[in-house]
Amino acid sequence: MTIIDSFLIAFRTVCSNMLRTGITVAIIAFGIMALIGIITAIEAMNQSLKESFSSMGANAFSIRYRESNIPFGGGNNVSKLDRGKKVKKATLNKFIRKEDAEYFRDNYKFPSLVSVYLRGGNGFDCVYGDKKTNPVTNVWGGDENYLPVNGYTIQEGRNLNSLDVVSGRNVCLIGSNTATKLFGINHPETGVDKIIRVAGLPYRVIGVLKPKGASSFLRQDDVVVTSYNNARRFKTASTSYLIGVMVNNVAELETAIDEATAVFRGVRK
Repeated sequence: MTIIDSFLIAFRTVCSNMLRTGITVAIIAFGIMALIGIITAIEAMNQSLKESFSSMGANAFSIRYRESNIPFGGGNNVSKLDRGKKVKKATLNKFIRKEDAEYFRDNYKFPSLVSVYLRGGNGFDCVYGDKKTNPVTNVWGGDENYLPVNGYTIQEGRNLNSLDVVSGRNVCLIGSNTATKLFGINHPETGVDKIIRVAGLPYRVIGVLKPKGASSFLRQDDVVVTSYNNARRFKTASTSYLIGVMVNNVAELETAIDEATAVFRGVRK
C-alpha cells in the first residue's frame, strides 16, 4: 500500500464519519484554546505579582552606614527594612563617602539598577506664593535611578538627568502631598516648572510624583527629591551616602547581595 492509498482511505473514513470527525476536531480546538488561555492567565498573574512585589521593594536592597537611632540588627547581618527591602550594613565603622558610592555604582556589574543617594534631612517646609506646607517634608538627594529603586513613579514632568546630578543645580521632584498642598488638590501636576522654596532655598519643580502612601515612620509623599550633589548644601544632610540596588527578579536577590559584598570589599581596602 502506497502513501497515496493511505491518504485516500483516511479521506474516505473522514467523509463517511463527518459528525464524529467534526466533534473530535472541535474538542481538540477547544482544548488547545483553553490551554492557551490558562497559560496566558498564569503568565499575566505572575507578571502582576512581580510588579506588585517590585513596587514594595522586595527585589531591592540598600547598603548604608549603621544608624544608631533605628535598630535594624547588628554586625554584618542582612536586616529587613520597611517595604520588605533588605539592608547590608557597611563594615569597618566608616561612613560611605561619595567616592565610595560612585566607585560601587561604576564597578557593580550584576544586571540591576544602582542608585547613589543622600538624606538631606527632614522637618522642612515648602513655600509657593502664599501657600506653605507643614514642616514635615523630607529632602532626599538622588540620581537618575533613585525613583525606580525606591518605588516612586512620576505623575507629571521628568526625572533627574545626569546633568542635574553632576551640576547639582536647584531642580527637584515633589511628592503628591507636597504638590497638593502647594498647587491644589485638583491639579497638583500644575506645579511642574514652578519655583518653590524648600527651607528658604529656591528650586524649580521638574516633576510631580504619584501617591505612594505612608508607612509607620516615613511620610513618603511629603518629599522633595533633588540630586545628591545638591542635597549636601542642607545643614542637616547626612555625612554618609546610601547605595540602592534593584534586581530584575526577586529570585536573584541573594546572588546580587553576594556580588555587592564582593564589590564593596574593593571599596573598603
